[in-house]
Amino acid sequence: MVSRWLLGVFVLNGVVGAAGAVDARRGEFGTLADGRKVESAELTNSRGMSVRILALGGVIQQLMASDRNGKVADVVLGYATAQQYLDQPQYFGATVGRYANRIAAGKFKLDGKQYQLETNDGPNHLHGGTRGFDKVLWKIDSVSSGSPAKAVLSYVSADGEGGYPGKLEVTATYTLNDKNELAIEYRATTDKPTIVNITNHSYFNLAGEDTPVDVFGHRMTLFASQYTPVNQTLIPTGERRSVAGTAFDFRQPQTIGARIRQGSDDQLHIGRGYDHNYIVDGEPGQLRPAARVEDPQSGRVLELLASAPGVQFYSGNFLDATSVGKSRRVYRQGDGFCLEPQVFPDSPNRSDFPNARLNPGQTYVNTMVLRFSTAPQAS
Repeated sequence: MVSRWLLGVFVLNGVVGAAGAVDARRGEFGTLADGRKVESAELTNSRGMSVRILALGGVIQQLMASDRNGKVADVVLGYATAQQYLDQPQYFGATVGRYANRIAAGKFKLDGKQYQLETNDGPNHLHGGTRGFDKVLWKIDSVSSGSPAKAVLSYVSADGEGGYPGKLEVTATYTLNDKNELAIEYRATTDKPTIVNITNHSYFNLAGEDTPVDVFGHRMTLFASQYTPVNQTLIPTGERRSVAGTAFDFRQPQTIGARIRQGSDDQLHIGRGYDHNYIVDGEPGQLRPAARVEDPQSGRVLELLASAPGVQFYSGNFLDATSVGKSRRVYRQGDGFCLEPQVFPDSPNRSDFPNARLNPGQTYVNTMVLRFSTAPQAS
């Protein structure tokens, strides 16, 4: 049993071990309408798993994984060209920040000073605004093959960018090993007190992005005994509600679609399905199991380990057939699901929620591991 993840190598009973070498290479992913070139990094292991990361938005544009019969398919939603990520933003695979998720009315206070952010989601601020981290060109600092392979991206967000205080220096490190584990680690430092909440916003479909199958038949386990209910604009009410006896209970495997139309639960009305923060069991700051999802047909399994206090589970409710994906497939409601490790939505306005504040001299860290495997066909 692996006891913890440490900088891309495994520590088992105190002994560091490395898996087989993984190939890494740089490339280009086309040109934006304004002439800027978009670099990419691709990591590929010997078991057929690979990931392509774009400098634009730190996007995971492609993630290939094998099914139980060895057939490889792309399991994340996304676009075929870089410009589409700007023209039709859906946060497909993106790094979102400075503050992932919602802030009520776009307002928060630090040290007695109130800050007003853009309101780009009804009355609220969402994912850093219309030019958040998902819309900017990151720098690919390094791409290295090895055991494991690694791609390091960086971005410097200027003081005042998006209305946020402080110059924020951010790195995103993507690490792939030969055990089909992709680790993503976000780090940030600031020169003024600010707020930070950075995560990855990949939409997964374990049947394959190019299939006509939605994710409602995927079986999911969430290692969370509580979630945070929301008001009509999807801002947490402040309650930490037990999942027991509700449509939000995934402590035992349930298909995503089994209770998504349960009309007696007003939370499903408000979110048009699941779009809620779950409080992950265990100690925040420690990498621990957050979720397991299995596609019974292909046998593909995704396990998520996370260090964040919460994970936003989103069932793709607002996909509305306006986006045409990589395989010329129109994405509709429920065609992908998201699991986004983060602090709770609207934390800057709730002293009883996990702290989103970052001070000079501190380092923000959010680590997650996506572990892919297969399960046998059910008898």
